[in-house]
Amino acid sequence: MARLTKTIVGAAEPRAHKFTVWCGDLPGFGVYIYPTGKRAYFVDYRNKDGGRKRMTLGRHGVVTCEEARKLAMATLGGVVKGDDPLTERQTRRNSLTVKELCADYMAAAEKGLIFGKKRQPKKPYTIVQDHARIDRHIAPLLGKKLVKELTRADVAKFIRDVTTGKTAVDIMTEKKRSRVIVRGGGGTAARAASFLGAILTWVVHEGIIESNPAHGVKRQADKKRPRQLTPDEYRKLGDALRQAEEEREIWQGVAGARLLALTGCRLGEIVKLRWSEVDDAGGCFRLEDTKEGASTRPIGRPALDLLSGLEHEEADVYVLPAARGSGHFGGLSGAFERLIARAGLEGVTPHVMRHSLASVAGDLGFAESTISAMLGHASGSVTSRYVHHLDAVLIAAADKVARAIDGYMNGASAKVVELPRRRRKAEA
Repeated sequence: MARLTKTIVGAAEPRAHKFTVWCGDLPGFGVYIYPTGKRAYFVDYRNKDGGRKRMTLGRHGVVTCEEARKLAMATLGGVVKGDDPLTERQTRRNSLTVKELCADYMAAAEKGLIFGKKRQPKKPYTIVQDHARIDRHIAPLLGKKLVKELTRADVAKFIRDVTTGKTAVDIMTEKKRSRVIVRGGGGTAARAASFLGAILTWVVHEGIIESNPAHGVKRQADKKRPRQLTPDEYRKLGDALRQAEEEREIWQGVAGARLLALTGCRLGEIVKLRWSEVDDAGGCFRLEDTKEGASTRPIGRPALDLLSGLEHEEADVYVLPAARGSGHFGGLSGAFERLIARAGLEGVTPHVMRHSLASVAGDLGFAESTISAMLGHASGSVTSRYVHHLDAVLIAAADKVARAIDGYMNGASAKVVELPRRRRKAEA
């Protein structure tokens, strides 16, 4: 028998019945090959009483062959010391609570073992959101329940409780002038239930339970219509931006807010935008790391002209540098909120700016695939294909949308004020 490797495991042809491929290098380590093509690693050992035990380590694809080998070595090392890992696992699973399960899931996610879209490990921001859904909804309502006793009725009640606001809170945090506001509603409940379902799907694959109790449970539809800016509201935002410029408010906040409006980029994409990612000649941003991975985003001329007007030095990394010290500007979220309040607009967030750009593009007659490419959605496959060169039609579409929004913000009688420039270090 040869050393068990990824190549050997992948090349094993399924048979009519389940069979085993053993590792010739590590006794007790093997992999099951199922008729369906599924493969699962295991370790075989004898406990201190001489009883033979076989414990599954993980499914091929979820864990790699080398990761399974390390788990097998650790398990066999514990057996030498008198441990009985399978019995210990079964005992823990029988007493595992939903809160403990969530902790296990998040520990795996933080190690890059839980995959999100495009089969990539979850992004740090997604992990933060997951922690919040556990802390604010799942743990308070289901945390003490045993996983093996969780039923569809429990999940249905969970959805009802979140929908009716049972987990809603409005509290101050330890951070200065910061508060946490958690509301209920159908949308919140649907997202929390989807995440709970994902955790339970993972635990099925781990072999802790046989079926997912969240599967098939109906969720209340989120009836809230997405907020979008009207041309008049764009004008009010433009007035607020010009007023902020005249009063010499921090330029990073004003420039960042304009970029959110003109590009449809996410807040984090603008905050972390690097000069190396701005391709003025190509009419795009070549973002290295976004929610969807690397993304080439078509950008209209008004946004690119805004960037070309910002003075910076070759050593500068970020388009919006920190007001003090190094790194990127961390106050865009707060600056945007202040600008929206100045404009007298209710319920407008950076994400609303994405919806609004999409709405303007739709009004101009652009197809859904084109709009998806502008926003960098996973469904916008154009951006994944044109990594080095964007289609001229797509760039023209982004330019037309940005010019329309820029026109709305300027208005017929708007006074154009030059954006405050960043002083060169030599002039300081």
